[in-house]
Amino acid sequence: MTDAPPHHIAAILPCSDLDASTAFYEQLGLSVVGDHGSYRLLADGKGWQLHLTNEAPEGWLIPGQNPFGLYLYTDRVAELAERMRDIILEREKAPTHKPWGMYEFVLSDPDQTLIRVGWPSRLVSPPK
Repeated sequence: MTDAPPHHIAAILPCSDLDASTAFYEQLGLSVVGDHGSYRLLADGKGWQLHLTNEAPEGWLIPGQNPFGLYLYTDRVAELAERMRDIILEREKAPTHKPWGMYEFVLSDPDQTLIRVGWPSRLVSPPK
């Protein structure tokens, strides 16, 4: 992590199955950059950083009641949507332009953490 910019932030996300969560986030383009048993550091080398841990107190993750969410900003929205198409939560299964000015799609990780992947609509090039 010595290549990290001088000012950044990383989310620490509790999970019940470290391997399943790692595999999910690897599909989104993150890779394990540090593994400390029950605590893993993931990054994509472009700014996304995520720490996964299964050291959460008992009862912290309640199935169907996960209060956590992540917003992943990337200009590769369509590419990632195609890769994750089978588990996108929205009916159209493709990214759409939202009223709040984002081109995005929504899915859940193995612990039902809400994941939004998006990019500002004004910066999205029309299809060629």
